[in-house]
Amino acid sequence: MDRRAWQRVVLALAVSDLLASGLSWLGAYGIRFGLLSAPRGVPPMEEMLGALPKVLLLTLVAFALVGLYRVGRLRHWGNELPAVCLGSGLLFLLLITVTFYQRHHYESRLALGLFLPLTVVLVAGGRRLVWRWAMRARGPRARVLLVGSGRPARQVIKSLQQEPWLGLEVVGYVDHRPQPHMNSLAYLGNLEQLPQLVQRLGVEKVLVALPFGRYGEMPRVYELLSQVLVEVFLVPDLHQLAAMRIRTTELEGLTVLSLRENPHTGWHRLAKRTLDLVLATAALVVLSPLMVALAVAIKLTSPGPVFYRQLRMGLGGQPFWMWKFRSMRVDAEQGTGPVWATRDDPRCTPLGRFMRRWSLDELPQLFNVLLGQMSLVGPRPERGVFVRRFQRHVPNYAQRHQVKAGITGWAQVHGWRGNTSLRRRVQYDLYYINHWSLWLDVKILGLTLLRGFRHPNAY
Repeated sequence: MDRRAWQRVVLALAVSDLLASGLSWLGAYGIRFGLLSAPRGVPPMEEMLGALPKVLLLTLVAFALVGLYRVGRLRHWGNELPAVCLGSGLLFLLLITVTFYQRHHYESRLALGLFLPLTVVLVAGGRRLVWRWAMRARGPRARVLLVGSGRPARQVIKSLQQEPWLGLEVVGYVDHRPQPHMNSLAYLGNLEQLPQLVQRLGVEKVLVALPFGRYGEMPRVYELLSQVLVEVFLVPDLHQLAAMRIRTTELEGLTVLSLRENPHTGWHRLAKRTLDLVLATAALVVLSPLMVALAVAIKLTSPGPVFYRQLRMGLGGQPFWMWKFRSMRVDAEQGTGPVWATRDDPRCTPLGRFMRRWSLDELPQLFNVLLGQMSLVGPRPERGVFVRRFQRHVPNYAQRHQVKAGITGWAQVHGWRGNTSLRRRVQYDLYYINHWSLWLDVKILGLTLLRGFRHPNAY
């Protein structure tokens, strides 16, 4: 991205955030002491205004800490709103802490309580206006030359067309020969002409977007570009690692690219486990009457045990006994062996078919969560016989076992469950693992509740 465009957007967002938080502070004061009764009297306006610089400073601190000024990932509403909520919550906590230690006279709890929702609404609204302005702004744009014409190059063109705020203008592409599928972009010449093209066209940035199979040409490309003064960026062709988040670390002065890491370590592991324990316990308390009713119904409608346990593969590929309400006949796999359930599966009991349709048979897995064998959110666990089969045919399938299996997951809330594409399901599971955050877990749980447990692919 052009640094000038990035700085303009960051500055506009910071100004918008400061205005929003300042208006929220004034609005909370006005609502509390202007519209509501104040038995203890109204604090002087000077005290409220005297605290305003503190509010504005803490706004920048809190929002920077939660990444609200890393704008590359925040243009879309679904990414920005959670970050705004998190930043506003941190700002609220910082204000309470500072107010307590300073023992400021202006410390109305109701006014502070009103400040939080006002901040979320005004900051989010202000940022949407900034993004709308940024998408339409027509400031100076950096001239960009694209090297390559394969899949990475096409992705670059698509992204730049969708994100004009990046401040980049692609003047054309170079490759060994023109390509018909690149007719939307001017063909400027072959790779050997790179230095001359950069100078003649006033190119400021070169995006090297060669397919993975042509990475052997990279040294020559960089040798040619070393002859001219231009910024060079590499767009890696890592489609086979699409779900991975590339990170850089330092090892005794050596730069190391991290392609795959377990996200649930240290404090992250503790935070996820705490969330699991709290929510699983609450769910069991709330759902216990329903679970008792289902247990009684199973016992009355079909012979056999209430619960059914099955060996599944979990964290690290280790087996564990996963519990479910029994939804099939006791001898369901006697003649077929291990097979996946199908729509209108004849092995299901009538009650079992209803439970599976609404995912009610999964409720006993809350006990697996309490035992630490599963998490509320994660890739769905599979049986060992299927795991061994899938690992041979589905790339990166084994990486699902980097984290605990879950009752629900990123793939499930997007409809990839039941007899659907296994490869797509694995892609979503790997995305979850490599982009994990506590907020993502909360988001998945919220989507599970919002979209309900009923799903056409649940059977």
